[in-house]
Amino acid sequence: MEVDERTLAVGIASGLERLIGLVRSLTPPDGISLTAAATLATLERSGPRRLTALAVQEGVTQPAMTQLIGRLQDAGLVRREADPADGRVVQVRLTDQGRETLARRRAVRAERLAAVLDQISPEDRAALAAALPAIDALASAQRHAPPAVRYEQPADPEVSST
Repeated sequence: MEVDERTLAVGIASGLERLIGLVRSLTPPDGISLTAAATLATLERSGPRRLTALAVQEGVTQPAMTQLIGRLQDAGLVRREADPADGRVVQVRLTDQGRETLARRRAVRAERLAAVLDQISPEDRAALAAALPAIDALASAQRHAPPAVRYEQPADPEVSST
């Protein structure tokens, strides 16, 4: 059965909105916003990045990313360093403390999610497991696509020191 792309996109968008709510409810209140955590995860996944590349990746303006990176650096989660290929260029790198923070957040979220998964049927759990490769492919496709539209977004909420 073939699904119309528009219908599929609407269904996925609606499901993602609900999942974002679930992720927010599962995330420990540690003073790090979802945008900050996503930026840390991008650095973990991709390695050191220029600030401008991070802003494009995360869909925020460069001034907003500059403010966010400043707060993350003050919290010890990232550091700025010269690009080895071009000393005039500054890259942002995840620190060990940033990695530990991500791991801690994921562990708490996974524990809380396991309790939610216990509440659904084995068939639904199997369907979620089967969907993981498609979810990864969808997220990867967006990551590598050029930004279609950029929305002006306010700076990220305060990031507290941990």
